[in-house]
Amino acid sequence: MKKKILVVDDEASLLKLTLLRLEVSGYEAFGAADGKAGLELARQKIPDLIILDVILPGMYGDEVTKTLKKDVSLKQIPIILISAEVETLEARTRESGADCYLRKPFETKELLGMVEKHISSGS
Repeated sequence: MKKKILVVDDEASLLKLTLLRLEVSGYEAFGAADGKAGLELARQKIPDLIILDVILPGMYGDEVTKTLKKDVSLKQIPIILISAEVETLEARTRESGADCYLRKPFETKELLGMVEKHISSGS
């Protein structure tokens, strides 16, 4: 059974590209364009991993992370925060309870390495 990955990013082209990269690598990938939609999808599909942009409309990624980490059925899901806002990324990751972070722009190899590391340790 394919591992499920939720990608939440309001940058449509990056979201589409990331989903495609993950699917080509053998994952079942689905996405959302804002924090609230991402939260809903996480609750509906219970992914094995979440890749979450920090700067999102409506609800920032670190707030989504805090909400997920309070939910008993979702708190074990590894979360990778992504952002071009590098000055605050490490602190946001630590404070929200996310597992790690990746600075935008990132290389496919970098993303897949991180995904593999966290998906295998999370299940």
